[in-house]
Amino acid sequence: MKTAAIIGSGVAGLATAIRLALFKFDVTVFEANSSFGGKMTEFTLDGFRFDKGPSLFTMPHLVDDLFYLAGRKPQAYFKYQLLDVITNYYFADGTNFVAYHDHEKFEEEAEKTFGIPKKVVGKFFRRSANLYEATSHTFLHKSLHKLSTYFSTDALKTIFSIWDLGLTRTMHQANVKDFGEPHFVQLLDRFATYNGSNPYQAPATLNIIPHLEHNMGAYYPEGGIYSIAKSLYKLAEELGVKFRFNEKVEQITVAEKSKKVTGLQTEKGTYAFDAVVSNMDIVPTYRKLLPALKAPEKILKQPRSSSALIFYWGINRTFPDLHLHNIFFSQDYKQEFDHIFNLKTISPDPTVYVNITSKLTKTDAPENAENWFVMVNVPHNQGQNWEKLKAETRQQVIEKLSARLQTDLNQHIVCEQTWDPVGIENETSSYGGALYGSSSNNMMAAFLRHPNFKRNLPGLYFSGGSVHPGGGIPLCLHSARIVSEIIKHDFKRKH
Repeated sequence: MKTAAIIGSGVAGLATAIRLALFKFDVTVFEANSSFGGKMTEFTLDGFRFDKGPSLFTMPHLVDDLFYLAGRKPQAYFKYQLLDVITNYYFADGTNFVAYHDHEKFEEEAEKTFGIPKKVVGKFFRRSANLYEATSHTFLHKSLHKLSTYFSTDALKTIFSIWDLGLTRTMHQANVKDFGEPHFVQLLDRFATYNGSNPYQAPATLNIIPHLEHNMGAYYPEGGIYSIAKSLYKLAEELGVKFRFNEKVEQITVAEKSKKVTGLQTEKGTYAFDAVVSNMDIVPTYRKLLPALKAPEKILKQPRSSSALIFYWGINRTFPDLHLHNIFFSQDYKQEFDHIFNLKTISPDPTVYVNITSKLTKTDAPENAENWFVMVNVPHNQGQNWEKLKAETRQQVIEKLSARLQTDLNQHIVCEQTWDPVGIENETSSYGGALYGSSSNNMMAAFLRHPNFKRNLPGLYFSGGSVHPGGGIPLCLHSARIVSEIIKHDFKRKH
């Protein structure tokens, strides 16, 4: 039996372990932390439960597929529900907008609130869906670094859609051209943050992202996002995957003569493996685990994605008008992104995202209370004074929410914890605390992500948000499938 090591147990690491186990590999996962999940973890504080990292769940079929492949029923491991109300939007001028999943209700709400004809909104989402269908099999389902990808009918579909991809315009330019109405443009520009990018720089290609949420749907897993990681960990263990927690990998070992990966080394010993998959961020993988190897500097020096400053608040009352996902927009969106990506700091008027899982899982908070996950998009860590920025931003966020909700929020916060880019980097090995590896702020960004394999170093592979095809739960699951298929093909050819 061939052996494989996975470095890191984030969602891509777990999914890769499952797939390789199903390909009859003997799989061992090495995790520096005491538990699995990577950014997808949880904690409790004074009776409140919080998902620490991801909060949005789309494309649940990608999780279901892992259970079906293993001959299991997903519903026996975790359950989820389709959200009727996806997001509540609060604009700086007092405008409110409820984003419904139902197309008819969404379009009616957009026409009523923004004066945009229903047919115009419907056309945008149909075009988003068509572009996704024309490009996803090339850009998301396969390696962009294998010649075979470009000799297929899927590649032809993509080529014929190149003109519609919007590679020469930014997201913001395209949205202004399509709609003009500033509120709706700001709503659509927000989707750039789903992979840590700037809508004023990122290509209009990213306008396929709304399709995932509004056409395919947003979901809530019973018990919160962490239940995804728990269910995958359970499945992996059932398939015989071994986990070594609190065992930090110090080096990936390479045979000096053959230039082939031989395994890895930790403080507890040296282990031999036929294949090693790094689920770590690509930058520390090279800098720390492969220091003697010539690194692909052009890729490693690509501009980083944004990070996050998160306040976890236990709130001692309920807010009936808020839903699971709530967005409180800034007055000047361009200024906010200029602060993040150009000035490398936090805007004094940030957009605030509030996620409240106790709306759907009542046990996540005490009776008549709510658990608030309050997030602001911020630059990745480059040595900023985060203690000062945290204090200033906390005050700005409380003032913004208090004014909008017509209450002194300070009086209702009964417990608190924070997570900043430094903490994210230290706990998850994400370089600079960047949530998605590199940003997508130029038209070639998709091609400048690291491949899922190392061409001149047999036996070394990569999965996760910092490599192809990108960050976020769905893309991490895609990366697990891509790398597993590459490994399967490589070892079938060799053996």
